[in-house]
Amino acid sequence: MAKWGQGDPRWIVEQRADATNVNNWHWTERDASSWSTDKLKALLMAVRVESEEGVCEVTEVSKVEGEASINNRKGKLIFFYEWNIKLDWIATSKSGVKFKGHVEIPNLSDENDPSEVDIRVTLAKDQPDTNLIALMKKEGSKKIRAAVADYISTLKTEFTQGMILPTANGVKELVQDTKVPANPQKVASASSTPQSCNPGGVKIPTCKISLKETFLTSPEELYRIFLTQELVQAFTHSAAVLEPDKGGKFQMLNGSVTGEFLELIPETKIAMKWRFKSWPAGHYAVITLMFHDKGGETELKLEGVGVPSSEDAMTKEGWRRHYFEAIKQTFGYGARLF
Repeated sequence: MAKWGQGDPRWIVEQRADATNVNNWHWTERDASSWSTDKLKALLMAVRVESEEGVCEVTEVSKVEGEASINNRKGKLIFFYEWNIKLDWIATSKSGVKFKGHVEIPNLSDENDPSEVDIRVTLAKDQPDTNLIALMKKEGSKKIRAAVADYISTLKTEFTQGMILPTANGVKELVQDTKVPANPQKVASASSTPQSCNPGGVKIPTCKISLKETFLTSPEELYRIFLTQELVQAFTHSAAVLEPDKGGKFQMLNGSVTGEFLELIPETKIAMKWRFKSWPAGHYAVITLMFHDKGGETELKLEGVGVPSSEDAMTKEGWRRHYFEAIKQTFGYGARLF
């Protein structure tokens, strides 16, 4: 793929004040490199893990080299990003001794899922051995992967606003998540590759997801939080619309999440059709929440069917961050993580 600004100008359509890119037919491109650099630095600088032996935290993002761009062709968004990142981190033992180290992320690209990203954690050359490097390699790497997943999710949602323009009939097509192969000739062949069918009605590979979380509250209270518009707006910090009945529609996170309630059993079960706006148009997963009373605590089990395979990690991370962690922080229901 040509770097930003080096593409054939015949394929680039500038945004115009009048009838812009009618029906999204032409290839439009948006450079996301500068925005991505700032976003990655902000997310990675927040990485911090702690154990009984001490604390490890990222102190500097010393290198962010690469590029990112988004292309719109016929109403479909194609994402390209490739980054080589280096971080500095410091470990502080309970006795106050400090150790310095480095993290290298050489292959953050659209060709790899966040779970496949190579994260290399080392101590600086002049540093003595410490058990805290094991903490950074295990828990620190998890936090770094979560930050990477957050970056990709935000790139595909917030930064893409306005890329898909109203069509001739006034309908705005939704974003489609499509990876860009290194060889541009593969774009055409990839579109003809047969894919598996799924209950959502769109031919894409799908998967199942499963999560479990514990909240320091009763099933009754936790169930109510998921179905009360004011409480949903409180933990998402954004506008929401809910019809808490079977067949009722919902919309939250400023329209990023939409769906319909399929089954509601008070204090026990919520089943819903659920989709994120970057998924292919018309495709929904079925998300089921099961509430289990643990005597002063509630164990919440999530089962998802029909999640696009390419969105597996980001969907799970989204539920953890924007639902589970947000509810705990907002209402004080914090408990151990699974």
